[in-house]
Amino acid sequence: MTSSRPVGTVTRGTTNPNRLRRMDRWIAAAHGAELRRAGDPVAVDLGYGAAPWTAVELLGRLREVAPRVRVVGVEIDPARVAAAQAYAREGLVFRHGGFEVPVAGRPVLVRAANVLRQYDEDAVAGVWERVCRRLAPGGLFVEGTCDEIGRRHVWVALGSEGPRTVTFAARLASLERPSDLAERLPKALIHRNVPGEPVHAFLRDFDRAWAAAAPYASYGVRQRWIRAVRDLAGVWPVVGGVRRWREGEVSVEWGALAPR
Repeated sequence: MTSSRPVGTVTRGTTNPNRLRRMDRWIAAAHGAELRRAGDPVAVDLGYGAAPWTAVELLGRLREVAPRVRVVGVEIDPARVAAAQAYAREGLVFRHGGFEVPVAGRPVLVRAANVLRQYDEDAVAGVWERVCRRLAPGGLFVEGTCDEIGRRHVWVALGSEGPRTVTFAARLASLERPSDLAERLPKALIHRNVPGEPVHAFLRDFDRAWAAAAPYASYGVRQRWIRAVRDLAGVWPVVGGVRRWREGEVSVEWGALAPR
């Protein structure tokens, strides 16, 4: 049973169309099969912000891989929920709520982008645990941060057991070096990018691999990225393969980057 009072606080609500495309593409690739198998494939856009663009886009992208999926946009600001009703349609509804995730049953996916960045770091673990308890068996919670137009994005993927992976994704032409993504680390990691912490060491090694892969730039920035990730995978527990790397992504096991 969910709480009668929304859990959380109102955030700035900044949003833009197409901002979460990189996260959405990764979710569709990584979790599409689970959404297709689910008897009631419900996905939640948690904290969609001042305008409902991200929920509308999530429905379209997920239905390309799971035609029966339904999306529930959840916002803690009642005025935003009221304004979003004009965008409701078959498969898309909007509800007032917060981290209690006020939907019937258990969702197969919960996505929260640019929400926890506005909270204190010590609040993150409790939110993660609370949301993960609401997941259906095999469900996924994706939480992270991106820039205003979605060129740079870092997110954590969690299951019922807790965090699994961290994914770094970018429009590669926008990067001078991989550590440029540090400014978009999610709240659990943003203050940990300092010497002695694993995420700092990871970004340092990624920059070194990027520099060593400079000769591949003559074949394009994508080939340079792929070469750098191959080298990185020899040192860090990189998850996935070239298909995702080509998209300007790299995922790493959470345990390797978790704060000390």
